[in-house]
Amino acid sequence: MTVRKLYTSSFVIVPNMSKLWKLLDAPPQTFFEEHPELQKTVASLLYNRNIRTQEKIDEFLNPDYSEDIHDPYLFRDMRRACERILTAIKNDERIVVHGDYDADGVSASIIITSFFKAIGFANFDVFLPHRETDGYGVNLKTVAMLHEQKTALIITCDCGISNTAEIEKANELGMDVIVTDHHAIPAVLPPAYAIIHPKIEGETYPDKGLAGGGVAFKLVQGLLRHYREQNIQLLNGQTPDAFEKWLLDMVAIASVADMVPLVGESRTLTKYGLIVLNKTKRIGLQKLLLEARLMDEDGSLKHEIDADTIGFRIAPRINAAGRMNHANVAYNMLATADGTEAVDLAFELNKNNEERQKKTEEYARVAVRQVEESQKESPVLFVYDGDWTTGIVGLIASRIKEKYGRPSIAMCPNNGQITGSGRSVDGFDLIGAMRELPEIFLKFGGHPMAAGFSLVSKESITELKSKLTAKYLEKTNGAICQPTINIDAKLTLEEVNWELYDVLEKFKPFGQGNPKPKYLAEGVTVDKIECIGKEAKHLRLVAHHTTWVMRKILGWSFCNENEDNVNWSKQLKPGDKVDIVFEVGVNEWNGNRELQLTIADLKKQ
Repeated sequence: MTVRKLYTSSFVIVPNMSKLWKLLDAPPQTFFEEHPELQKTVASLLYNRNIRTQEKIDEFLNPDYSEDIHDPYLFRDMRRACERILTAIKNDERIVVHGDYDADGVSASIIITSFFKAIGFANFDVFLPHRETDGYGVNLKTVAMLHEQKTALIITCDCGISNTAEIEKANELGMDVIVTDHHAIPAVLPPAYAIIHPKIEGETYPDKGLAGGGVAFKLVQGLLRHYREQNIQLLNGQTPDAFEKWLLDMVAIASVADMVPLVGESRTLTKYGLIVLNKTKRIGLQKLLLEARLMDEDGSLKHEIDADTIGFRIAPRINAAGRMNHANVAYNMLATADGTEAVDLAFELNKNNEERQKKTEEYARVAVRQVEESQKESPVLFVYDGDWTTGIVGLIASRIKEKYGRPSIAMCPNNGQITGSGRSVDGFDLIGAMRELPEIFLKFGGHPMAAGFSLVSKESITELKSKLTAKYLEKTNGAICQPTINIDAKLTLEEVNWELYDVLEKFKPFGQGNPKPKYLAEGVTVDKIECIGKEAKHLRLVAHHTTWVMRKILGWSFCNENEDNVNWSKQLKPGDKVDIVFEVGVNEWNGNRELQLTIADLKKQ
């Protein structure tokens, strides 16, 4: 039976499916006329990503490190921060870099400590909190410990902006604190010696979207100016300019891992960071690439490392340290210059990641059952289990949000309290809502789309559900979100060619704020269906469209029948007509290259 598509404005509503297909509007004719040098495909993609001025278009399509990287001293507190650090170095004061346990925080810590090593400064240490025993950010116990160790200066990485009481205590104990962070701004800023944060009110720095690693990099850029102006070379004869650029691999990992918008300066830093990452000198990172089967034994890469490689292969392994064990494992792997130690640490990270994957699958199944049993119509989803661990709840929240397209909160017990993690959807500022409900939480922090928190006890979950749901309904006028796929354009399969692929290459790296373009092909005829892969979880279709030219189309996990997926190999037969939302990429093997169409969503007509 053919199902009629219902059009509402530019939405394609697909009956009996969980996802809403939104066909984005074409740009007005005036936009094409204002930019006649752009191909129509390029112009449409730029317009739909809100890149509409000549300056933004030039920066986006042709990022230039010498032109598009801002002066670090545009940060109001940059000079003050750098002068304090340089004084500490000159006087051999003890400096502690306080990072975070995720890939962004670890990368930011590596960026700053790499600078200390490069100038030959040894009186520094790193503190990365343990997710379960220390929690996110700076705590009073850590402040007391650092004081006992005679620390003079604390530099936070990817944390600190919400730690007012802790920084007040550090000041009382005679320690200065420099905050480098990018998380949501609290009502009251901490009394830090200096704050390097692009989003604080009145901040003059132009790019507001930097990751924690990006902010740490700007601090190091500011410090390097002193060495550049004094014409001082770093250890091993390295110039400040060369050293600065070799840090960009960590900035790229931080920016992709933390899912900041890859536009503006973050895009430029990530684009050049990927160049550095593909030739990284870090022995630990090389060994991790080997463990992830991204590199051969002879040191050659199997294929180019891009943003997807970071997001799906590198960052999860770095994050796995803090989720399953301690982030020190990831930090030490990235920091080490010892090959044997690098092998051991990379192996440990890989094992942590395998364990993380197993636990995530196990816990996500429980979470889906909870939603299906009692919350299918709820505007905000809440899941809890006494056997879950704090390192995995964020991943569970992400899984639930992706499946149902609604704000999702996952929680578990932690030392007598409740630790939770939330993921939101466009149109609902999660951290903003939490900030209006401070009475519920012991501690919270994060971004509009992702936040973490702690509650005093399991009994507090009922109050959280009631008040956060009410806040959501208030902010969204009672709307219940539906998972949405934005579609850039309709195409026939015959229009997918190397010219289109070359256009898409200009838009890399893809990520937040610059998603991979998605296209809609309607009425595609299925000729062959098979399940492929080691566990036969993936769907491969052979199909044709407006001509008899056959195309292969892949659907990752589209044969994986469970609570999350339909086994499409059982739903389709040769001759069926389907509508397909897909992405365009390339498959490389044994020196061969072919265009690859990957299914984002599928509907049988």
